[in-house]
Amino acid sequence: MAVILRKRPPSKKHPYGKRYFEIRVYRGPGRPPAQATWNWPEGWSEKAARREAQKREAELEQTVKRGEYLDKKEKAAKAAAEAAEAAKILTVEQYADRVFLPAKAVNRSEKTVYSYKWTFEKYITPALGRYKLTEVTSAQITSFLLDFQATGAAHSSVSRLYAILKSFFKMAYLDESIDRNPMDKVQRPEPRKDELRKSDAPEAYTAEEVAYILDCLKEAPLKWQAYISVLCDTGIRRGEGIAIRWADVDFTKLEIDINGSVSYTPETGILRTTPKSGKRRTVDITAKTAALLRQLREEQAGVCISEYVFTQDGTPNPMHPDTPNRYMRAFGKRYGIENFHPHKLRHSYASIAITNGEDIVSVSENLGHADTSITLRTYSHASEESRKRTNAGYHKAIEAARGESKSKSS
Repeated sequence: MAVILRKRPPSKKHPYGKRYFEIRVYRGPGRPPAQATWNWPEGWSEKAARREAQKREAELEQTVKRGEYLDKKEKAAKAAAEAAEAAKILTVEQYADRVFLPAKAVNRSEKTVYSYKWTFEKYITPALGRYKLTEVTSAQITSFLLDFQATGAAHSSVSRLYAILKSFFKMAYLDESIDRNPMDKVQRPEPRKDELRKSDAPEAYTAEEVAYILDCLKEAPLKWQAYISVLCDTGIRRGEGIAIRWADVDFTKLEIDINGSVSYTPETGILRTTPKSGKRRTVDITAKTAALLRQLREEQAGVCISEYVFTQDGTPNPMHPDTPNRYMRAFGKRYGIENFHPHKLRHSYASIAITNGEDIVSVSENLGHADTSITLRTYSHASEESRKRTNAGYHKAIEAARGESKSKSS
């Protein structure tokens, strides 16, 4: 070990030069010593400066003993080794943990990411996790999906598992972790023979059924009258309804600013985030719904002060996202409303609007879809009905015009 006093050449800032200590610690035969420098502060005596330098020498010696000291070459070698390790072919489990799931966390909701994690931990990792990405074959994936289907899983669950695997291997292919995508030769599983194929059209109520629901609401607690009325008026998502704050409601214009969504996972608890599409939008409500909201605001103020419209009973906290499902399920049984849940009201809003002549672009905007094609694809049945009505109206107008022309000529 050594503490050597040295002096830098004069400079503009230090015309008489700058004193400093060069500290060296022996690291064994064949290895360069550990080195550090410490500048002698102006105004310090030589005794005080040397004592401080020796203290720093002792600290450097401890760093060497712990194996934490690296010179420039050693740091470069370590970085290269880490890069080489990272470049090694990953297993399915490693790629999911290090790349796929972190990437999804950037542009997916907390609830969606939690669902992905759960699916990997429950199904994908136990079956495929130990295999290297380059080892996984199309036959393996097909066998895995068929085995999962054979357990009695619903076709929707099998399709979702297929979709996650397709997204997973597509990402690995695009970032060149693999040079072929095994999912290219994996067919989407068909429903089992004992499974009835559901209609492609989402479940929705007719206008008459929605009117019946609104009539039944008159007997419900005020909070639920307001919440379900907002969903019927707007077609917004369950979590978007829970995320509404009083500041978002414009009672004059009869509008609500949809700028958030509330979700829940065991990891995060109840969390308010941006809407699913990431875009805020404005939706319209009826005067009756606005009146219910005014009453709810007065009722809520007598219990607690909250920025949220729909809160947990007796608290200022927003409702739990599962609460509407539970309440509406019981409400539906009480009044004979089949399969009553928030998302069915969303489908009902879209189907009724489209079949009654509303344009797809406006409906898509109100629903908060990221792209109009989503609306067209999801509600193609309603679009078809609307198209047929439009054609019928067109031909009726032509026939009427022809009739008028004949009567004039005669």
